[in-house]
Amino acid sequence: MDAAVALANEDIRRRIRTIPDFPKPGIMFRDITTLLLDAEGLALTIERMADRVAGPVDLVAGVEARGFIFGAALAVKLGTGVLLIRKDGKLPGATIAEEYALEYGHDRINIHADACAPGARVLLVDDLIATGGTARASVRLLRKAGAVVTQAAFVVDLPELGGADALRADGIAVSSLVAFEGH
Repeated sequence: MDAAVALANEDIRRRIRTIPDFPKPGIMFRDITTLLLDAEGLALTIERMADRVAGPVDLVAGVEARGFIFGAALAVKLGTGVLLIRKDGKLPGATIAEEYALEYGHDRINIHADACAPGARVLLVDDLIATGGTARASVRLLRKAGAVVTQAAFVVDLPELGGADALRADGIAVSSLVAFEGH
């Protein structure tokens, strides 16, 4: 992450609480609920995320569950609709799915089969990018539906885990407001 971007977003970074050893020892959990409780911080976050969007966007895709919060607010700011990327079994009607690997096992995400028109320009949004497994699966899923996905926006990046770099290798421009070292 660019040092100037990190410095400019220090006010947002200070609003994100770190909880050591959650959900297991050695993990430094970056808790965005403290940011969400702060009206000014949330407004600044959405404003700055919107400022980093390149070109026109037809839909904002929010990844379950915290991506729904930032995705919906960003969609309102950008004047678009919001597309929900849900965990398996959460959507009624016809869906398309993408399976992806977890540390131990697999998971699936879904969207409605008619969620976006072919050629729709979709911005992927979530609160945090870590290893990139869910984000990369989301891009594959959206592209399977015919969407054009070229950018993703996150509040937090954990660069040591390589997710943002993996997305970039998939042809996605990645923006985040703050980065935290460690897991």
